[in-house]
Amino acid sequence: MTLTELKRRFLEYLEIERGRSLKTIENYDHYLSRFIRFLMDAGRPDSADSIDDELVRSFRLWLNRQPGYPGTSLGARSGAYGGSSTETLKKRTQNYYLIALRAFLKYMARMGVASLPSERIELAKVGARQIDLIESAELERLLASPDPSDEKGARDRAIMELLFSTGLRVSELCSLPRDLNLQRDEFSIRGKGEKIRVVFMSERAKSAVRAYLAMRKDMDPALFVRIPGGRGRRPLDERDGLRLTYRQIERIVTHHAQKAGLDKKVTPHVIRHSFATDLLSNGADIRSVQAMLGHASIITTQVYTHVTDKHLRDIHKRFHGKTEQ
Repeated sequence: MTLTELKRRFLEYLEIERGRSLKTIENYDHYLSRFIRFLMDAGRPDSADSIDDELVRSFRLWLNRQPGYPGTSLGARSGAYGGSSTETLKKRTQNYYLIALRAFLKYMARMGVASLPSERIELAKVGARQIDLIESAELERLLASPDPSDEKGARDRAIMELLFSTGLRVSELCSLPRDLNLQRDEFSIRGKGEKIRVVFMSERAKSAVRAYLAMRKDMDPALFVRIPGGRGRRPLDERDGLRLTYRQIERIVTHHAQKAGLDKKVTPHVIRHSFATDLLSNGADIRSVQAMLGHASIITTQVYTHVTDKHLRDIHKRFHGKTEQ
């Protein structure tokens, strides 16, 4: 069986047996297809026993020399690998390819297909993750940017208030139904890995969602939908469904960040960061924040602690710069 066929079966396994999202499967497909193409460009047969330490070493060297372009996971994803960029592919991005390859090798071993043992794949060392943050005043300007007097503005206000109140991932926000129970302060959401968790709504968020729903004229079951309007735009066909995609929500947040005069990149995930840092800086324990964010490991949540350590800040104020009396 060829590697290409094994890859197809592996992706089906991820979808059916492991319950991975379609976006995750799409990414794995891209990473593994690039590896298989590299293997074949090196003159090796399209088979599992073609993978050895030397091939992986060459692939890692090739990855490390690729130019890194904004918004792509490997050079110019369209295939134009040349260019004037002097920045190389980030170590973290290189690791995505290695993680996909390691998972693929584990799958092949499980299926009894002889190939390189997965434990031979070591990830590149990366520095501590730097998260993008906005100040409280900037967040308030962002949340106040939409004009709630019309349906579009009310929708945009509800989107951002709900993101900040719940800490939802943008894909989770997209999945919300119109019949969300606003009589309660909480609801359940199915997140990564099909895991269910409870998230909580502030009064501000509930008020914004109510105001938006009161202006809705369509019958679509999705909570957040596209709205007709704008010169030259194709009329919406409700038979296709009106639910906003995660890319559309990203563009909405970016638009209001620019409108609010924020001179930095702001995405729905930045609002999720603000949710986490707001809780931690006000005294919430990290285990609770982990549960509300839906992180499988507390290590992922710990990235926020270095920007929210109130104890260290208080120590600095008490003892730094003191002179002897």
